[in-house]
Amino acid sequence: MLFLIILLIIVCVALGLFVLIQNPKGGGLATGGGAGSNMFGVQRTGDVLEKGTWVLLTLIVVLSLSITTIAKSGGSSGSAPSKIQEHLDKTVAPSPIGSKTAPTTAPATADTTKK
Repeated sequence: MLFLIILLIIVCVALGLFVLIQNPKGGGLATGGGAGSNMFGVQRTGDVLEKGTWVLLTLIVVLSLSITTIAKSGGSSGSAPSKIQEHLDKTVAPSPIGSKTAPTTAPATADTTKK
């Protein structure tokens, strides 16, 4: 599972680079000079970057779903519960505020014998 998480981070960084490298499609702040950007094969490079962006996006979705599926099924984390989970199981949950029920443990009684 750690391998998948590291791979997901690498794919995310690659996607960010692919998006930053791409030329703007026009509109927005990139007005003017748009006609000159399609000369000498820049359109072909744009197509490759656009297809690469879609491939990386698909990889991110697949990796995210597989990590989620592995995490829910228990993955490679043996059958032993973690120390945190054991500690949470041992602690008593506090009663909600305004609860009408009495506490489950009796209060300690004071020593009434006189010395």
